[in-house]
Amino acid sequence: QVQLVESGGGLVQTGGSLRLSCAASGRTFSSYAMAWFRQAPGKERDFVASIHWYGSTTRYADSVKGRFTISRENAKKTAYLQMSNLKPEDTAVYYCAAGDTYVNTASRQYDYWGQGTQVTVSS
Repeated sequence: QVQLVESGGGLVQTGGSLRLSCAASGRTFSSYAMAWFRQAPGKERDFVASIHWYGSTTRYADSVKGRFTISRENAKKTAYLQMSNLKPEDTAVYYCAAGDTYVNTASRQYDYWGQGTQVTVSS
């Protein structure tokens, strides 16, 4: 069992940066792939980025490539999403997820979810 808590969201201007954190509890954090998804109002939940349990394999949505970086520190049971050059279209609730999977993009591959953190980018 893994519990996830996101933090680091907020309001930022276009072109700004934020770093989201996902703190996990549970002894098996290091064996799970971690991912970030986001959901804007009235839209489906979309894949943003994922990272394999040992951290050397990552995957990104085309819309965030070159701007977002996913990372993890297994010793701290924490995953991160560094977001740079933010755009208004990045505005959404960002969710952290964990699963016994590879760097999948499908939300159904992830078993555990956080409560989400709001990111708002003003123009």
